[in-house]
Amino acid sequence: MNQATQLRREIIREVECLKALERIPSKDLCRSLHAPAVELVRRRSHAWVRCTYPKYERFFANGSDVRPARIAPVLAPVEEPWQVDLFRLARLTWSLPFTKGFGRRLKFLILDGANGKLMGLLGLQSPPLDLPARDRLFAYPHEGKVERVNQTMDIYTLGAVPPYGRLLGGKLVALAAASDEVRGCYRLKYHNRLTQMDQVRLPSHLIALTSTSAFGRSSLYNRLKCRERWIARSIGFTEGYGSFHLARLYPLMRQLLEAKGISTRGGFGAGPKIVWQTCARALDQLDLPRHLLKHGIRREVFLFPLIQNLDAYMAGETNVPCYFHQPFEELAAWWKERWLLPRAERVDGWHQWDHRQVGQLLQAEGR
Repeated sequence: MNQATQLRREIIREVECLKALERIPSKDLCRSLHAPAVELVRRRSHAWVRCTYPKYERFFANGSDVRPARIAPVLAPVEEPWQVDLFRLARLTWSLPFTKGFGRRLKFLILDGANGKLMGLLGLQSPPLDLPARDRLFAYPHEGKVERVNQTMDIYTLGAVPPYGRLLGGKLVALAAASDEVRGCYRLKYHNRLTQMDQVRLPSHLIALTSTSAFGRSSLYNRLKCRERWIARSIGFTEGYGSFHLARLYPLMRQLLEAKGISTRGGFGAGPKIVWQTCARALDQLDLPRHLLKHGIRREVFLFPLIQNLDAYMAGETNVPCYFHQPFEELAAWWKERWLLPRAERVDGWHQWDHRQVGQLLQAEGR
């Protein structure tokens, strides 16, 4: 049996497994589908984790380290090597595959100033140029869509680590995404920078964010407000296409194409786009239909408007963004009042969290 025939059978088998899992409740289904990709990334990172985790173990809190009334969130841009390592290490504990992001990128740690422990992670990247749920909202100017969309970013990583997740720390991280400080970091990093493809200078305005839920409908972003202002709003669902259910076979797909002289290398546009193109081209070479890339999980799409005149700005009616004023300190204070303290009184379980479970998880999955 040649390599192409074997790969063809493996792809069909993966799709059949996907269909067999459709009876599982949606969130459990998503975790099941992502599990092979997560395991693959952890396995490849195992040697690095074993070397790195002991250096940063002190950043992971026990339940006994946390005093809800004293929590003092700090938003820290990821700039130093130790911050890069801590971000990667914490992200590897999640049940979604780790990604470095692509294009323009900003990363943040949320730390608890009361004890120095890690609370959560936030990662932003270049937005998809085509996102139907978003694009239906705006009347872009003729040939002006790319310029306007490229003044937004997409949230590719957002969440809290234990035991802060149990205390709705994810809500805090989502609020942080809309903060003045995030916009300020964007402006400092990308002011006067040239785009990679067209070598033009875009305004260093960050006017909106988009995000998709990890597991179908989102409980994290729903009802996300700061007092009377909505921070995020649902704008629809994705169409259920992607390649993560074929992640185990992606290296073989690349080998197949490279053997036929078809490049699978990145460059500008690398990231989800190049992965999608590689999978689609491999299916073509194997005489398999591209609809096998439809996994059927429709993720909820959310928009975070950062300016009051977003519709007019996207339509090209104005070039002057009118920003909401949302300092991180105020957002964190609201989170503490609205979510943290009531949750800490109602819910137990976070008290008993042992941070050593983080190391056990990483090393067990890496074997």
